[in-house]
Amino acid sequence: MDSVAKSERTFLDMNGYQWTVIFAAWLGWGFDVFDGLLFNYVAPNCVPTLLGLTIGSPEAKAATLQWTGILTSILLIGWAIGGVLFGKVADKIGRTKTLLLTMLLYALGTAACAFAPNMWFLIICRIIASLGIGGEWAAGAAMVAEVVPDKRRVEAGAILYTSAPMGLFLATFLTFQITGVYFNDPAVSWRYVFLCGLIPAAVAFVVRIFVKEPERWKKVAGEQSAKISELFSPEYLWITISGFCMAITALIMWWSCNAFIPVVANGLGAKEASLTGLDALATEALKQQWVRTATNSFNLGGLIGTLLTIPAAKFLGRKKMFFIYFLLSAVSIMAAFGLNLEPHMRLYMYFPIGLTVFGVFGSFTYYLPELYPTRLRGTGAGFTYNIGRLIAAAGPFLVGSIAARGANALDSALDVLFYVGFVPIAGLLALPFVIETKDRELID
Repeated sequence: MDSVAKSERTFLDMNGYQWTVIFAAWLGWGFDVFDGLLFNYVAPNCVPTLLGLTIGSPEAKAATLQWTGILTSILLIGWAIGGVLFGKVADKIGRTKTLLLTMLLYALGTAACAFAPNMWFLIICRIIASLGIGGEWAAGAAMVAEVVPDKRRVEAGAILYTSAPMGLFLATFLTFQITGVYFNDPAVSWRYVFLCGLIPAAVAFVVRIFVKEPERWKKVAGEQSAKISELFSPEYLWITISGFCMAITALIMWWSCNAFIPVVANGLGAKEASLTGLDALATEALKQQWVRTATNSFNLGGLIGTLLTIPAAKFLGRKKMFFIYFLLSAVSIMAAFGLNLEPHMRLYMYFPIGLTVFGVFGSFTYYLPELYPTRLRGTGAGFTYNIGRLIAAAGPFLVGSIAARGANALDSALDVLFYVGFVPIAGLLALPFVIETKDRELID
């Protein structure tokens, strides 16, 4: 435990400095998610502008679907590479330095998108940002786990991940304010949205001033450098399998459910508008409203579900917690997309999906750092949490191809999402490999 942690305790047995560390990592991860998803919000205006197409035309819509899939897949691949690379860097140069470096990387990469003259420049900027986005998590999660008291590691980790839905809320709010209130020209407004990516750069410098390297890491600094190959040595192989199986199950579920939200909500909105006889303008407004409803339901469920991992992990243990979340994920996904529900009711089914599919991510910020010793913590947590994104990267291409089917997109999406419900069932089958870390002190 840090020497600064021995001073007077405050809320949840943690002093002011420990809460400062949690808040710094919370901001880092929240803006990580914020920067990562900004492109999705501005793509309908950004893509046609860079390709010289008329915004709102059929050609522009088709191109937007195609390039959103491509750029999201590029994001996930860069995210995976950055997560593995900077996890190792965090073990080499320290948690705080890596957190600063990765935040600056994704902030500058995102802000540079505002000046893109063509699609290739935008791709390069997104690759730069994705490396930082992937790397930030490992540094922040390791830093928090090593600074807070062992008995409060679960609470600190879950609180850290609540910044993810908050980052999504912030991205939605700022995009609406900038493109819908302050700037009326759609060919230009998206550039100002990307400029908001600079916000984390300011936060990064504040982090560097107030947050020190954890004492746990300082004690092992200078020892033999962590190697990714060690994760597959006899000593750590089952540990790596444990973390990887849980993380990849959650990743495939989340990216599948979240990526299809616009397709499903737009399709349901169009269906409802057709039944009620709305004109084209009213139909478009309804579709946008339903996308916001589904997204907010998913995010709110995720926020609550993240916090619920605290009692689940502390009282039941990690294995039972994963069992409950994966079982309920399967039920909520299959019910939402397999049952014959009213269109509006299907939108609100994104709340239980968020509660389980999104909520389970609140556990990885404490579970994965618990698996490895201090000198290997960033490398191990970064690898197991992020490498599965290489597989998840295939999802956006699938979404784009299905969305391009037009009138048939909704039925195709519902069919695909129903079968996504079998992914958490596969995760349940992997539970015998899961290592229980309940009541275990962090390994030095």
